[in-house]
Amino acid sequence: MEDKDFQRTPARRLKELRKALRMCAPGVPFADALKIIEIASAGHLRHLPASIAIQQALTSYVRHEMTDYDALLDEGYDRDAARHFVMGDMEDILNDWSSDHAENETKKSDKLRSV
Repeated sequence: MEDKDFQRTPARRLKELRKALRMCAPGVPFADALKIIEIASAGHLRHLPASIAIQQALTSYVRHEMTDYDALLDEGYDRDAARHFVMGDMEDILNDWSSDHAENETKKSDKLRSV
């Protein structure tokens, strides 16, 4: 059983997902990170590499939990139209969680502390 890819243990997969999320969205709040990792651990995403599973889970989580996407669907908009209307909000949230934003927030905090 020397094959490195023989089987991933649940602990190893969880570690891979956490690492992928930190790289993709280091500024994500802890409570949101837990939910995103839970989604990425779902059966339909298990066959994907951790980085892709996290991207899918992150996009899905933001769309459904942090935008009006589901309300737009309930109002009768089709999926593509609803996605179009929430795209800007999603980009704002994902940019806030990205490494560039996280680094900028750290720099701002450091500047404030030095004043």
